[in-house]
Amino acid sequence: MSARSVRRLLAAPLLAALLAGCGIRTTEVPTDFGAAPSRVPCELSGPDLPAQSTHGVPVQVFLLCGSSLVTVDRTVRVPAGTPDARRRVIVAQGLLDELAASPSAAERAARYTTYVPGGLGVSGPGHRDPEDTLRLNTAPSRLTAYALAQLVCTLSDSAATEGDGSVVLGGRTGPLRRYACTDDVRNHPGGSRPPSSQVGAA
Repeated sequence: MSARSVRRLLAAPLLAALLAGCGIRTTEVPTDFGAAPSRVPCELSGPDLPAQSTHGVPVQVFLLCGSSLVTVDRTVRVPAGTPDARRRVIVAQGLLDELAASPSAAERAARYTTYVPGGLGVSGPGHRDPEDTLRLNTAPSRLTAYALAQLVCTLSDSAATEGDGSVVLGGRTGPLRRYACTDDVRNHPGGSRPPSSQVGAA
C-alpha cells in the first residue's frame, strides 16, 4: 500500500470525528426543505372575475395593501346619453360605492383592504362652487387619513374630475379644498393627510 493511501485511510476517521465534534451530522443524501412560500402580498394570483363586470365604464379604485395604495379594476354603470355634468356625479358615486364595498375573496387573500366607510354620498357643485366641485354628505375632514387618501387618489384619477391629479372636495356646505394625490400619499397614505389648498367661490 502506498504512503498516499495510508494517509487517506488515517484522515477519514479524523475528519468524521471533527464533524461530529462540531455538531454536524454527515449525510449521504441532500436535504430538501421544500420551496419557499410563493404567495406575495398585494399580488393577485389571476383575474378576479367576480369583481369585474362586462357591463359599464371601466374604472380603477385605490385599495390599501401593506403600507401603500394599489389600484384594482372595477366598472361603473352610466346610462347612455347622460350629460357630462351628471355623468361626473354618477361616476363619482359609483367610485365611492366600490371603495366602500368589501374586497373580493381573492383580494382579501392578497391582503387588500379599504377604510372608506359605507353610506358616502356625493353631489355636484353648489350655486357658487367651481364646476369641478364634488360635495360629500360627510365633510372630508371627518374621514380618516387612509380613507381620504383612497378617496382623493381614486377620484383625482377618474372621469369624475379634470384628470390633473387633484380633486375639489367639500362637505354638504362650507369651504372647499383642492386635494392632490402625490407619490407620498400613494406610498404612505396613513402618514399624513393628502396635501390641499383652499378653493374660493367661483
